[in-house]
Amino acid sequence: MKTTHSHDERFAKMTFASVYPMYVAKVEKKGRTEDELQQVIEWLTGFDKKKLKKLIDEKVTFETFFQNARLHPNASLITGMICGYRIEEIENPLTKQVRYLDKLVDELAKGRKIDKILRAE
Repeated sequence: MKTTHSHDERFAKMTFASVYPMYVAKVEKKGRTEDELQQVIEWLTGFDKKKLKKLIDEKVTFETFFQNARLHPNASLITGMICGYRIEEIENPLTKQVRYLDKLVDELAKGRKIDKILRAE
């Protein structure tokens, strides 16, 4: 399924700070912790807790968030369906990166082991 330009633009303009509390609520509702969520985000982006808090406080857009990220070399191993889209078929790089993050949060909430989520070899 192809994303539309307006779909991609919506992600670019959305703030990470507006979505982060939803990520926290989703994983905590399933018995996981915010620390585990931050570990997953750090693996994907390279942002430690301090940097993540700064980006949240600055209310950066997902576009800025991922421009400043150092995407993990194994991020391309994140595959499958998320919100009706097959991640590996998403053409827009930013939309793909946001969906990588969504998929990791989903896996965490579903109880997958951290070493599996972090694509440990």
